[in-house]
Amino acid sequence: MKKNTESKRGKFVRLAEARTNKIINMLQLLGNCSNLGTYEYTSQDVDKIFTAIENGVRDAKRKFNKIGNKKNNEFKLD
Repeated sequence: MKKNTESKRGKFVRLAEARTNKIINMLQLLGNCSNLGTYEYTSQDVDKIFTAIENGVRDAKRKFNKIGNKKNNEFKLD
């Protein structure tokens, strides 16, 4: 059995790059749906789509900020 020697940083970089590129690609594919010659949609549809995406980005970013700011969540009276 081969022992995994990849560092935590290396694993993060590898996975984060791959997953970020996948998200960017999917956003480009979503943008293809904007062609009114091929598709029909309303401004409400667009608002719902981008609200859902923005909420997902906000939630993911919040997870990263929790890791780096644990000490900032402490109660202080100053």
